[in-house]
Amino acid sequence: GALQEAAREAAVGYLVPLLREPGPESPRLRRRVLRAAAGALHSCVRLAGGPQWVAALAEEALRDLRAVRPDSGHEGASGGAACVPDGPGAEAAVEVLVAVSPCLRPREDSALLERVVQAAVAVALSDAEAGPPEEAAAALAAGRLLPALGRCGEAALRAVWEGLRAAAARAGASGPGAGLAGVGRQLLVLSALAEKLLPEPGAGGAPRGPEVGLDARRCWHFWRTVQAGLAQAEDALTRKRARYVLRRAVEVSAELGEDCACSPREGNDPSVFWWNEKKKDELLKFWENYILIMETLEGNQIHVIKPVLPKLNNLFDYAVSEEKGRFWLFHPSWHMCIYKRMFESENKVLTKEGVTHFLELYETRVLPFSPEFSEFIIGPLMDALSESSLYSRSPGQLMGSGSPLGLKLQKFLVTYISLLPEEIKNGFLLQLIQKMTSRHWCAVPILFLSMALANVPRCKALGVEGLLALRDVLQCTMITHQILLRGAAQCYLLQTAMNLVDVEKVSFSDVSTFLMSLRQEESLGRGTSLWRELCDWLRVNESCFRQSSNCSSIELHETSPLNAYVKNLVQEYIKSPAWERGRENSFMPDWFEAKLVAMMVLLAVDVEEMRNQYSEKRRIQNVLRIFLDPLLDALMKFGTNAYIPLLKTDRCLQLLLKLLHTCLLKGSSTQDDEVFTLLQNFLMSTTESISEFILRRLTMNELSSVSDLDRCHLYLMVLTELINVNLKVGWNRGNPIWRVISPLKNASIQHLQEMSSGQEPALGRQIQKVVSMASLAVVCEAIDQKPELQLDSLDAGPMERFLSSLQLNQTLQKPHTEEQSRMVHCMQNFSFFEESSSQGWGKIVAQYVHDQWVCLSFLLKKYHTVIPTTESEILEPFLPAVQMPVRTLQSALEALTILPSDQVLPVFQCMRILVPKLLTSYESLCMESFDMGWKIISSLSNTQLIFWSNLKAFVQFVFDNKVLTIAAKINGQAYFKIKEIMYKIIEMSAIKTGVFNTLINYCCQSWIVSASNVSQGSLSSAKNYSELVLEACIFGTVFRRDQRERLIQDVQTFIENLGHQCAANVVIENTKREDHYVRICAVKFLCLLDGSNMSHKLFMEDLAIKLLEKDELVSKSRTRYYVNSLQHRVKNRIWQTLLVLFPRFDQNFLSGIIDKIFQAGFINNQASIKYFIEWIIILILHKFPQFLPKFWNCFSYGEEKFKTSICTFLSVLSHLDVIIEDISEKRLILKQALIIALQWCFSHNFSIRLYALLALKKIWSLCKTLYVEEFDALTSVIESSLNQVENTHGAGNAKKNWQRIQEHFFFATFQPLKDYCLETIFYTLPRLSGLIEDEWIAIDKFAKFTDIPLDEGFQWYLSQTQLCELKPGDWSQQDIETSTGEADNKSEWTDVQKKIIPWKNNVPHLELELEFQDRAAKLGKSIGRLIVVGSLIDKPTNLGGLCRTCEIFGASVFVVGNLHCISDKQFQHLSVSAEQWLPLVEVKPPQLIDYLQQKKAEGYTIIGVEQTAKSLDLTQYCFPEKSLLLLGNEREGIPANLIQQLDVCVEIPQQGIIRSLNVHVSGALLIWEYTRQQL
Repeated sequence: GALQEAAREAAVGYLVPLLREPGPESPRLRRRVLRAAAGALHSCVRLAGGPQWVAALAEEALRDLRAVRPDSGHEGASGGAACVPDGPGAEAAVEVLVAVSPCLRPREDSALLERVVQAAVAVALSDAEAGPPEEAAAALAAGRLLPALGRCGEAALRAVWEGLRAAAARAGASGPGAGLAGVGRQLLVLSALAEKLLPEPGAGGAPRGPEVGLDARRCWHFWRTVQAGLAQAEDALTRKRARYVLRRAVEVSAELGEDCACSPREGNDPSVFWWNEKKKDELLKFWENYILIMETLEGNQIHVIKPVLPKLNNLFDYAVSEEKGRFWLFHPSWHMCIYKRMFESENKVLTKEGVTHFLELYETRVLPFSPEFSEFIIGPLMDALSESSLYSRSPGQLMGSGSPLGLKLQKFLVTYISLLPEEIKNGFLLQLIQKMTSRHWCAVPILFLSMALANVPRCKALGVEGLLALRDVLQCTMITHQILLRGAAQCYLLQTAMNLVDVEKVSFSDVSTFLMSLRQEESLGRGTSLWRELCDWLRVNESCFRQSSNCSSIELHETSPLNAYVKNLVQEYIKSPAWERGRENSFMPDWFEAKLVAMMVLLAVDVEEMRNQYSEKRRIQNVLRIFLDPLLDALMKFGTNAYIPLLKTDRCLQLLLKLLHTCLLKGSSTQDDEVFTLLQNFLMSTTESISEFILRRLTMNELSSVSDLDRCHLYLMVLTELINVNLKVGWNRGNPIWRVISPLKNASIQHLQEMSSGQEPALGRQIQKVVSMASLAVVCEAIDQKPELQLDSLDAGPMERFLSSLQLNQTLQKPHTEEQSRMVHCMQNFSFFEESSSQGWGKIVAQYVHDQWVCLSFLLKKYHTVIPTTESEILEPFLPAVQMPVRTLQSALEALTILPSDQVLPVFQCMRILVPKLLTSYESLCMESFDMGWKIISSLSNTQLIFWSNLKAFVQFVFDNKVLTIAAKINGQAYFKIKEIMYKIIEMSAIKTGVFNTLINYCCQSWIVSASNVSQGSLSSAKNYSELVLEACIFGTVFRRDQRERLIQDVQTFIENLGHQCAANVVIENTKREDHYVRICAVKFLCLLDGSNMSHKLFMEDLAIKLLEKDELVSKSRTRYYVNSLQHRVKNRIWQTLLVLFPRFDQNFLSGIIDKIFQAGFINNQASIKYFIEWIIILILHKFPQFLPKFWNCFSYGEEKFKTSICTFLSVLSHLDVIIEDISEKRLILKQALIIALQWCFSHNFSIRLYALLALKKIWSLCKTLYVEEFDALTSVIESSLNQVENTHGAGNAKKNWQRIQEHFFFATFQPLKDYCLETIFYTLPRLSGLIEDEWIAIDKFAKFTDIPLDEGFQWYLSQTQLCELKPGDWSQQDIETSTGEADNKSEWTDVQKKIIPWKNNVPHLELELEFQDRAAKLGKSIGRLIVVGSLIDKPTNLGGLCRTCEIFGASVFVVGNLHCISDKQFQHLSVSAEQWLPLVEVKPPQLIDYLQQKKAEGYTIIGVEQTAKSLDLTQYCFPEKSLLLLGNEREGIPANLIQQLDVCVEIPQQGIIRSLNVHVSGALLIWEYTRQQL
């Protein structure tokens, strides 16, 4: 009685208040206090007894839990308001309930138990977002309270089970991925109560126990929770619990031996789980393989997982029945769980392997249809396919050969869709395309998805909704920045529409709107194969299209439906809507309609041409005339009828422009294009009317509002087209355009002069000022580009004098305040229009300043010869802007600061003319212009369209040949500034592909031109900047395998290789921005140089010396470097360039560099570099045999100097026949070669002997051919040596290598003279020598690069031998690949890696007071009695590794010197979360003596891991159960004062020379030996 009373008093008076108090601030410390108090409370409750008292405590705790949040009542358990526990208060209440619940009586307290269960379920399975305290309370309720309640009788267990089912049903209703935190807590409860929720076999095999009615296996929600845990849970522990529950269900089913099935959710679905005793072995095999795969996936290592994947194939074999038709035996959702795990892996290699495996499913089998399968494709598979890195090339695959995964996707989609039932196919395709619109895809995934869809066989699957979805996908592709990939994706999506759209469900209007989503300049160019394919599709199906309700049926019976639609379209377009009439100040129409009408007119005409291709051409002219009659009638009235509605004129001019632009898109040949000729003729007939209209509008103050600026832009574009067309057909003084240019110029100047008189800035006047300057700019551009338009002589006329006196950078003042509101209102409304160019006054001013500089650029070009180098030369300037260049350049600098980056081009063009004139006298000003220009360029992204035009203009003014020459001549700061910018551009190229291309292209072209213009072909400027050519010759970035830029280049090459099959290749100009083109440009430039020209010769010699110095520098930077590393590639490029230069070297120059070339042969080089060095030595010795003595000297060094590099010179010796080809006296050379070869045949190194024997064989064959009598004495020795190596018995490596080296391309096929060409140097040799394909430059790229043309007689392109036909294979590396593919060829591995899953007896311990003693108990781990002390260890890596080892082998405690070490990243990298499952104790080094003595008192044997005089051999020592291992410091070991505390020292036996092992390795060996002995 006293004990019970004391226990009750302790519980009520101390423990319960302690639990309710706020406690320590540290959450971790508070949790420990709560845990300890709850454990003590549980013990007190058991001792005190008293059911009523226990029930009262439970009621009080339940009230506390509900008081924390009022909504934690019954509703939470029944699916209403969820309980969101409020941190520490809820945690304390749950701890009390955990302590007292096991003591409640199942019958008497059943109502209380039910309420506690409902509250616990509400807390544990809340879906609401919660912070750490609330999460802790929920985890506590799920991990301890609910399992405890589940053991309080059948009623409580049923209540827990119903709560779990309700939570699972709510999560299922919310859709996939919902409530994953709740899934984790559900599985925590399920794993703890698995034995209660699954039937337990009785003595006779029948289920027994009180919970006879409960069988979780029959519940669909139970299995969905398990599957969600397997596939979607982010934490490994939840997935582990899901696997445990699954394993227990399978084991229970096997033990019971009874049939069981979980009823399907829908009638035709297979059961999500079933058991049949007759198929027990098959079922056990299926689930064993399934669980093994899921466990292996936890490793996240591809080399472990790949061997298990064949078992996944077996799962499909088990899952599909062949009896009575194909159907699923196992629910396919189980297979999908495996793929989901692979798809969501952090390891992208594993994700790619999973996606590839899934896409290969239908290659060898046909699976039954399942809605789950289709949902999986549209959901997780599509999500996985959005990752760009999956589409990278496989190792060894050629660049541009296409993504293996992309091609598999295409094959899979075609197969899967063709197998779908017809009634399902349409819906599936629509959902698939709609899924493509659900995210912003990167360029590569959307391209391959579009390509796959385009290859789906034709079927009537999509209606208007599908067409809209495809349009949305097209708009998604527009955000990607790679133009070629974007264009290709559009091409494939259009082909998809033509293949899959049911034409009877869509109208011409729907199709035309869809076509407008395509960017014609990127995909649908007129004249391309895609355009013709579209025309043919329209021709074949035109009678089947649904008729639009608004399309009149006039003439439908007389003409084709398409022609009728287009005719009606043009009529409706030209006719002004009633609401537009009388609104002269309305905004300009959007361009959308004009584009649409123009495209449909040209499509209809081309369809007509296709339809009547064998009839007379007059038919096409008639059809086009019928279409365009309304337009031509309107245009003819422009010049005479001043009352035509403004919007009608806008629409007519827009349509006219779009017809011309669409007709002229790249891909169509205008030479034989009758349609374009007809359009030109129509335009010519309306030229006078249009030009008079434009002149009136631009000069008569009719443009007075902000919205009119877009009209001005339209008029000037039309005027430019009229000029171009008239110039093509012929020019004469009576031409209407001639009569427009001069009045327009004069009127514009007059307006600008009048408005500079200081009048008030009214809106209309300011707008007219902008219009006049824009008109003047167009006139200047036209005169500049078309000399025929030059109206004045070189003498300065009024326009030149006016332009020269312009106030540059003068900003337009804002209009009057009373007009500002009107202007703002206009601009706000106007901003709704897509192509608005007038959305702010700042933009208007910028355009005005831009046009000023366009005019000035024209003026400076015209008078560039009279620009002075200093301003003092002109006293009274007649043309100030030209004759005062310093002021003009200063204004240009000011313009760069105020203009937006898309308006600076004319400023750069002016600088290009001014800087060469001023560089000598005003160097600092010119340098300032360089810096300002570079600042603009470096701030732009290379994805912006303006970047490339700006970069080109910048390069043209900074690297102008005159600027380079002058800067080098004065050798001042500008010279070094230019070189600084040069290196900055090269550096930028590493991240912005194509930047260096622009620079090297321009410089090489300008040097070629300058060299050809000067009689001696001077290259003086190039010589001063030879570093630029040097950097170009060795340029090329090294990409990582997963780098996005590399992938983009690969896929672009793949698209380019498709040629005309992909219309984007025709429409989009190849910009040649690949890294290869930098080297191609430099090499072709070098090929053009003439060795007989002194300046060319000096330039090449200077470049060769710099290349050799660079090679030496690279060799010194790293003595050993990996194949395909940056060092390897740079050295390879150096020697390729030297080979190109070699024919221009004379003997005098070679005598100065020959030692460096021979020295390069002594360096430890990669194979490809060896071949180039050997080749150039062979060529030198062939051309200049005078260097043979130096060559023989290379063999006289001691063997230690060069080790195996002597093989380089022996390889050269093997080609002695080429070297002595032109030498008349060969005897002495052959004798010297024989002596050297024989000498090295006795080397102790096998490789050297092999090369020497090969050289000996070749030389001896030459001797026999020439028959030298004095060699007869050597015949027996040499013949016997060669016979011995030829007749080597057996199949050992020696014989294999002898055969391989003889067959090697460099000795068997390579011909140094005949193979000397660009193809061998840049493609064949890199390919045969094992260089990565990025370094292979195909010869057609040299031919395609026409910016630098080679002479027609250039003979160095192609190899004339069979070398290019060989396959790569280096003799020394032949046997590396012998085992390749063995893993893949095995259908199923007999044994695979499997990680240990530490469940003890497959179930966590169920005793409440022991269950959560520490975190390790959550897994039911076997805990030993070994203590490992690492307090003396310093390095986090060693501590992290030991922590992992201790956790794996079940040590009871790991002692460290400072607990802060567990937050160290190096520790965590090695521990891989072991610290979460292992008790850690902090004992600082000064406290160790006390700690060791304490443990000794507890019965532990203190064991030191140290070598001492009395230490015992580890193999002889028997560990006591209670052992404490003390590990020493990394450097000092165990200090002497601590050795005195040890009971025994154990050392690890050694056989090597090194004295000690790493402390982690030592500790691991002893921990394992302890574990082994205790097993």
